[in-house]
Amino acid sequence: MPKTGKNSHARKDEIPSTLQRSDQKAQDAFAKTYDAAMDSYDNDQSRAARTAFASLKHSYEKVGDHWEPKEERGPSDQHAEEGLGSREPTAGGVNANASKEHLYQRARELGVAGRSKMNKEELVEALRKANDAATRKARGG
Repeated sequence: MPKTGKNSHARKDEIPSTLQRSDQKAQDAFAKTYDAAMDSYDNDQSRAARTAFASLKHSYEKVGDHWEPKEERGPSDQHAEEGLGSREPTAGGVNANASKEHLYQRARELGVAGRSKMNKEELVEALRKANDAATRKARGG
């Protein structure tokens, strides 16, 4: 099913819930990439979704239960830098390549306990967990 409608905007009922709570530009970027990937990959929905999220993560970072524009465009983590064959874990939308200060501010926004004593890797993991919890809560779980 195409993710974009006749008006070239994302169909809200066709995109992931985290994107439904994000700005129109993020929704449209995901939907257009997904639709193009479906055409390129012979309607492989799983591959199209991975491609759309990979593209989204170059311009957006997950903050709680939604996506926000990144300060600088680029890969979000080592996995994204290496590409499909990477054995590195994904940071789940957290901009792991951002500065420690940026990650600390995001952790403060999300109320992550103990953030002042965390190193960069610990902040990334704490943010990933906080984002997952916020998404579960927003979905009613």
